[in-house]
Amino acid sequence: MSTWHNLRRRIMTPNVSETRVDVRGFHVKSPAAVERLETVGRSFLAGFGAAAATGRPEDIAAELATLSATFRGFAYEGAGMALAILDALPGRSRHVRDFLAGPGADHVYMVYVGVGWAMARLPRFRWHTLHAPDPLLRWLMLDGYGFHQAYFHTRRYVHEQFRSPRLAARVPGPAWHVDQVIDQGIGRACWFVGGADPARVAALLDAFPEARRADLYSGAGLAATYAGGVDRSELQTFARAAGPYRGWVAQGAAFAAAARLRAGLVVPHNELATQVLCGTDVATAAAATDTAREGLTENGVPAYAQWRERITEMFSGHTGATPIRQGRPES
Repeated sequence: MSTWHNLRRRIMTPNVSETRVDVRGFHVKSPAAVERLETVGRSFLAGFGAAAATGRPEDIAAELATLSATFRGFAYEGAGMALAILDALPGRSRHVRDFLAGPGADHVYMVYVGVGWAMARLPRFRWHTLHAPDPLLRWLMLDGYGFHQAYFHTRRYVHEQFRSPRLAARVPGPAWHVDQVIDQGIGRACWFVGGADPARVAALLDAFPEARRADLYSGAGLAATYAGGVDRSELQTFARAAGPYRGWVAQGAAFAAAARLRAGLVVPHNELATQVLCGTDVATAAAATDTAREGLTENGVPAYAQWRERITEMFSGHTGATPIRQGRPES
């Protein structure tokens, strides 16, 4: 790799200290949990740096192949962010497109979320450069945006429960749905803010208005399954704490299972979490998300909202909870 590429990596990549739990002021459950969550952050930055260096899909994939399967998906998320930022700069703007056409294809969920991180860092007049062509999965950008805001602006977005009406007005689609998907990302970030401590995470989510909790629990369920940091007993504790939102926790867990399986990154924790939260194995949970996609149409309610509702309903028998917010505007 050339000196220029190394310099570009150093200039573009955020400082690793930004991922430290003590710097962020997140809850500390145990040294092991801190190490896991900080490794997630370091892996994200490793992917960001690999993409920032050259922007070439083959170079990125070769570097990320050396990372543990447990954390490699987060590196692809970081790569998605860096490539989206490169696309927003003057000049050639096909970095995300080319990556998704090549080694990023199996990591599409994480790449789209990474593009959402870039959305949070770019000025709004450059949002048109963001590439997320799948009409269903493009909503994952807002999940990434919500995660970013809760992770880096925790007081405002988590403790003060801020919502931006101006943002919802600037994104295509119903404002109520924009808010719901952002809340999914905020809930995912709350898993980190709460230090992967089920009781602390549930307390953070339950402090939000009731109308927002289904989406928040969905995001936390996704993080509990994908990122981990808990054992079987703790997963069971989180499932109980979710109460009427257990179906949404299962929906998020199924999303995580699908992302892990498609990328070929299933590790033992994913099987454990899917078993506890969905009552089945990763392959079956992932297949449920595929089945739920069949026949989706835009009928006044975005297909992404319908997709999540269907998955929640499919797992309601296991969780013993009935879906309580059917993807519609709050009345």
